[in-house]
Amino acid sequence: MKLQLVDTHCHLSFEPMKSNIFKVLQRANDSGVSRIVLPAYDLASWSDIAELSPLDGVFPCFGLHPWVADEKLDKMELERFLKKHHSVAIGEIGLDYHIKIFDKDRQIEVFKMQLELALKLNLPVLLHCRGAFDDMLAILEQYAPDLTGVIHAFSKGEELACRFLDLGYMLAFGGAVTRPNAKKARKSAASAPSDSILLETDAPSIGIQGVDAKDVEPMHVAEILQELALIREENLEKLAADTTENAERLFHFRK
Repeated sequence: MKLQLVDTHCHLSFEPMKSNIFKVLQRANDSGVSRIVLPAYDLASWSDIAELSPLDGVFPCFGLHPWVADEKLDKMELERFLKKHHSVAIGEIGLDYHIKIFDKDRQIEVFKMQLELALKLNLPVLLHCRGAFDDMLAILEQYAPDLTGVIHAFSKGEELACRFLDLGYMLAFGGAVTRPNAKKARKSAASAPSDSILLETDAPSIGIQGVDAKDVEPMHVAEILQELALIREENLEKLAADTTENAERLFHFRK
């Protein structure tokens, strides 16, 4: 039986995937990945994502990443894109205090602006966080329990995982869990409830064991699933079904 999988975070609009989009999608489908969530990064990426969003199995998200929080975000324009292109979430958004140049207050301002829009439109959020977990959790607590979403590329420990889970957020596991030395990520992946986990590649940004980041595609979700099943000591087919059901429940896929 062919597995039905979802890559809940993949930057198809980035090279080298964009130039080979039909081959990438075919390889994904051949491996069982039938749906791919495509998040935005900066304002310039919105048009690329809008261009790709009509493709079968591609589901867009629009938002402004914290690395480019200094770009002028027009809340009304974001709302227009979200509605026009049937966005399944607002993202990729969040906080990142590890980048060399950042304005903390500006990041928080842009983050909250997008969280408020997510509430207004009843959309989940795709969250990026580095070095700012306490601030992010404090902010998300202000929007609980009405706001939902996922912490993408989760690789931290069980205690932090529980804090997000307690607020109703899902955890997306990707390339980190395929690496034996990623002990925190693997422990969190092993203990997370089956109704709160998702699969992702974050291609082409994160490698998996034996595959460089630039070569990762949605098809590699199948390998992440296999490793996750081993870590959790679960049946592969059941885990595939659970993670796909979780994605469907969060994103309400429509075409």
